[in-house]
Amino acid sequence: MNKELKRVSTAVLLMFVALFASGTIITVFQEENLRADPRNARTLYASFSAERGPLLVDGVPIAESTPVDDDFEFQRVYNDPLLYAPVTGYFTLNQGNAGVEGALNDYLTGTANDQFFDQLNAIFTGQSPKGAAVELTIDPVAQQAAWDALGDYRGAVIAMDPQTGAILAMVSKPSYDPNLLATHDTSSVITAYEQLEADPTSPLDNRTIGGTLYHPGSVFKVLMTAAAIDSGEFEPTTEIPNPPTLQLPLSNTVISNAQGSTCGGGATVTLANALRLSCNIPFAQVGASLGEDTIAEYAEAFGFGSRIQVPMSATASIYPDGMDEAQLMLSSFGQYDVRVTPLQIVMLSAAVANGGELMQPTLVERILAPDLTELVSFDPTVYSQPISAETAETMVPMMVANVDSGAASNARMNGVDVGGKTGTAQNAEGTPNTLWFTGFAPASDPQIAIAVVVENGAGFGNQVAAPIAKKVFEAVLNK
Repeated sequence: MNKELKRVSTAVLLMFVALFASGTIITVFQEENLRADPRNARTLYASFSAERGPLLVDGVPIAESTPVDDDFEFQRVYNDPLLYAPVTGYFTLNQGNAGVEGALNDYLTGTANDQFFDQLNAIFTGQSPKGAAVELTIDPVAQQAAWDALGDYRGAVIAMDPQTGAILAMVSKPSYDPNLLATHDTSSVITAYEQLEADPTSPLDNRTIGGTLYHPGSVFKVLMTAAAIDSGEFEPTTEIPNPPTLQLPLSNTVISNAQGSTCGGGATVTLANALRLSCNIPFAQVGASLGEDTIAEYAEAFGFGSRIQVPMSATASIYPDGMDEAQLMLSSFGQYDVRVTPLQIVMLSAAVANGGELMQPTLVERILAPDLTELVSFDPTVYSQPISAETAETMVPMMVANVDSGAASNARMNGVDVGGKTGTAQNAEGTPNTLWFTGFAPASDPQIAIAVVVENGAGFGNQVAAPIAKKVFEAVLNK
């Protein structure tokens, strides 16, 4: 009898310990996750009743809370909403949050761990804590210039300071008005959200960091050139066979250069000239020589395969694996299954511009408490060192040559050396091309790196994307 009682007592004790442990884990260690869970209605309604902190660009609010006469006390208002929607995202009562609004929701609502004493003070005073203000890295001049330059095209522009990683412009078109999603009228918010979701142009997608990934086309040759030189297998002067067409191994596919002939004439072409003239056949051969594993190592070092936090989580760019030789050669000039975000492409140029050191991209400069004291500062941090300083130093004049006398000539500026690379990516048969430009300026002391992508484009990257980048360069460097 005593033996059975001991067994039952032991079982009850173990169940009590398990219950105590699970309760502790849930209430203590999972507290932040539970609070951030979008299904947590209590937190959601409380955040609407708090004076949410503003999002600031150059000290000016682009999103702020204003008092309203309803149960929620405050409503979010977005200033210049179409221009800044990819940055701010939206804050809704019933359709979740996006953009910086979602990524930094705990700071904006005053519930972050760094705001503990504000929360404690609110308990004693009976007042709701105010949210923190988030100062963004966006340069209003660069943002407006990118918006204007992109015009009626569908696509994206992202610019960053290669020396710090600060994102200076983040434009995605078509855009949307987040004010439509910020009202406290549930039915109107749901209607607006469903209309935006159903729109075939996908305005809710932030094309700079997500949505449908793009074929990079020839802008991928920046990575290929960096890998070729940094690996020690190639130099800018290395001669590569230069046929006008090339049948891929074990395939009926025949590839050609954009101009339909040899790359500049001659039986061979140097790596530098292949980049300057943006020729496909030489890079297909470079890819076959380097091999998938080597290219994949450099792609990973540049950020491929990672969901980079800016602080929103970017979709991971894709460098495919398990390719046969034909697929490898196609991927080596940005076709086959290579897929990228514009963020990933600007990171390629930024690393070259910054001596091979790739800085962590960020939209956030600092977070300020309601009394304007600094809660968090975001000092520049290194993301990776994908290539050596020597490789970067070698590549800068190669990319300048692309603009001065090569396939990226429409990014040329008077009195300023610009480094750049265009791309014209082919999509499915019968589908328009995707047009690209990426680069940096001034080449001697880069202040801005950029990636421009235009969907469904007519012509070539140099005709459409390069002039867009040039306008942003001019706006930033001449302000």
